[in-house]
This record gives sequence, C-alpha cells and structure tokens, in this order.
Amino acid sequence: MGRGVATADASLQLSKGRWINNWDAEDPAFWNSVGQKTAAINLRWSIFAEFLGFVVWQLFAIVAVYLPAAGFEYSTSQLFWLISMPSLVGATLRIPYTFMVARFGGRNWTVVSALLLLIPAGGLALAVANTDTPFWVMLSLAGLAGFGGGNFASSMANITYFYPAAQKGWALGLNAAGGNLGAAVAQLLVPVAITVFAAGSLQLPMAGIVWIPFILLAAFGALRNMHNLSNARSDLRGALACLREPHLWIISSLYIGTFGSFIGFSAVFPKLIADTFTEYSGFALGTATITLAFLGPLVGSLARPYGGKLADRFGGARITLASLSLMALITVGLVLTLSASNFWVFLGLFLILFTASGVGNGSTYRMIPAVFALRADIGKDSVGAARKSAAALGLISAIGAYGGFLVPQALGLSVSRAGSYLPAFCVFVGLYLLLMAVTWFCYVRRGSIFAQQGI
Repeated sequence: MGRGVATADASLQLSKGRWINNWDAEDPAFWNSVGQKTAAINLRWSIFAEFLGFVVWQLFAIVAVYLPAAGFEYSTSQLFWLISMPSLVGATLRIPYTFMVARFGGRNWTVVSALLLLIPAGGLALAVANTDTPFWVMLSLAGLAGFGGGNFASSMANITYFYPAAQKGWALGLNAAGGNLGAAVAQLLVPVAITVFAAGSLQLPMAGIVWIPFILLAAFGALRNMHNLSNARSDLRGALACLREPHLWIISSLYIGTFGSFIGFSAVFPKLIADTFTEYSGFALGTATITLAFLGPLVGSLARPYGGKLADRFGGARITLASLSLMALITVGLVLTLSASNFWVFLGLFLILFTASGVGNGSTYRMIPAVFALRADIGKDSVGAARKSAAALGLISAIGAYGGFLVPQALGLSVSRAGSYLPAFCVFVGLYLLLMAVTWFCYVRRGSIFAQQGI
C-alpha cells in the first residue's frame, strides 16, 4: 500500500497513497491543529459517496412502479422482488463491507465502492431501454444495486476512526443522516428525470444515467481529498465475541423494527401510493412529474439525529419504546383508514410513521455502545466494550437492513394472496407490539440493570 516513505504535511505524517501514519484524534494538540480539519474533509466526501449509495440502492424500487406502463410484463410478485432484492443484497454486503476499511484503507475503499455503483446505475439504464429484458437479468441488476446499501457500513466504520470519542456520536449521526437523505432525493428526482424530456413516453434509462456523473465525481473527490489511516484495524475477535452476546440479537431485532421499517417503507412507498391512490401517484410540474413519495424518507432521515439527541437526554431505550409505540398506533390507524380511500389521511399517517421510525433509528443506534459498556462492566469481559460495540455497530446495521427486504416482501405477499395490503399492516402491528414488549422487558422494566443506568 506504499506506507513506507513518509513526507511532512503540516503535522501529518503522510506516505504514498495518502496514508496517514500518525493519526491520533484523542490528542487535543493534534486534533486542534490538523486533525479536525482533516476529519471534516473525509466526513464530507464520505457523506457524498454514501448519499449516492442510498440513491442507487433505491433506484429499482422507484423504477419498478413505471415498468408496467413502459411495456414490461412483470407480475406483481416480480415487481416486489425488484423492490426488495437490493435490500437483501445490501444488508448482506454490510457485513464484509464493515471490515474493508481496515483492510484496504478508507480512501481506497470509498473510491472502489463508489465506482461499483456504476454497474447497477449503468446496467439499469441498458436494461430498461428494452422491454424484452428477461426478468432474471433485471433481478440480477437489482441485486447489484445492493452495492449502495453496503456502502453505509464501510462509511460508518471509516468515520469512526477519524473522530475522538467525544465527537463520534455527532459525526456518525451526520454521516448516517446524510446518507439516508439519498433515498428521499432519489424519489424526488428520478420521476423528474424520466419524465422531463419524455415528450409523451417515459425515458426510464435516465433513472440510472443521471447519477453517473455524480458517482464519478464522488470517486474522483475521494481519490484526491480523502485519506487512509494506517492505525485502522479490523477486529474479527470483537465481531465473533459479539455473535455470542444475546444483546446483539435483541438490539438487532429492534433495529429491524426501526431502521428496517424506514428503508423498507422507503422502497415500497411509491408502489403503495401507485396501487392504492393511482390519481395521486404523480403530479405534473411543467413537462416533468413529481411524486410525494419522497416526503416519507425525507422526514425519516431528518428525524434520525433527533432520535440520538433525545436518547442522550432521556435514554435510548425509553425513546425506542416510545417510537415503537407510536409506530404501532399509526399502523393501527392505517388499518382502520385504508378502506376510506383518503389519500391525505394516508399520507399524513405515513409521514408520522416515517418520523417515528427515524427517531427510533437514531435512539436504537445510540443504545449499542451503552449496552455493551454495561455488559462489559458486569461480566469483566476480556474483549473490551469499545471493541465489542464497534463491531456491533456494523453487524447490527447489517441485520437491521434486512427489514428493507422483509417489509416489501410481506406487502407483496399480502396483495398477491389476499388482494389487499391490510393483512400485512396487521402483521406489522403485531410485530411492533412484540418489539415494544421486548424493549420494555429487557431495557425499561423497573429492576432491570439497564433501566437503573438510564440506558
């Protein structure tokens, strides 16, 4: 990797390939002189690359709504597979992506992972240009869009190394929220891109083409401006120790309920609107068409940092319990009002659901280091709390992302078998109630060691 010959750049010890050999974010003198500025540069380009990852992750979910009108003869079940496949692959990729930064360097892996986004973006543009494209080809490309979902894990792992402990929460929250916004921006701009120059016909290839220059810019910017840290190390022992920790699986289930709901409903929201309220699936804006589906992931993304702030003040478990309670209540409202066919009630309820999932997303994520620190103190564990919690952040983000596969699949199965989305929403209510019970029993119940510590 060329870590050998060092040169001086202020107080940074840089070697070939932009490797920093003396990074110490916990040293106040180092941090105040060059550390903070360097970390901020890496954070900005990390957010941009991760943002584009979320954009590409959502492309097939958005385009799937337009495929029947464009002449693709795919079944309802096949369309829901196109919507959910990126999340299945993306969630799985988050596990190896967590360790790539330490193996190849944060800068190097950001460049590679950004360039990988060209494959699904370009492949989508080619595939939707021909209505004879076989479903297996389209599904394979949807799977490759999972590259965008994997980016989150490596981006978060990379930023963890750059910031001191006192600022990690803020930096990681900003990094996560900036990435999540990609889902909202994609749902706002893709319908515009495929209709603004349509002249009577959909230009579906533009859904992928429009992002290619930005992907190239992100890769070039990361190459020129980001850094690799020679002291970044992957922790396989910490990851293996996490797998034996019951609270990894408990918090993962909560994260499926919060983040999984966010990314799952983000993917399926355009399809839900198109199927349930066809007349509101698009609004003309000059020669372009916009859809209000982007509002869901937008409010969810903006709510995430506030979940972290509320968790700091009132405890992550209490905020997670409140979020799940609100999600259950709102989903009951959807069950009761869906048959009324009132779009604005439907939209309002879903925006509250997205907001609650965003808050729960942030609060659940904040629980991880606190829970693992307390477990380490109780058990005198040989694998430190910091190592376990760092590994758990990546693993839990991966497991939670499977919700992006499960939510669309449940809705697709519901409408295919029952002809309605209501059975799936009833199941969601039951699952939210179950997760509420788990949260209360494990972390909020009076007498629980976690409740006593305000976690």
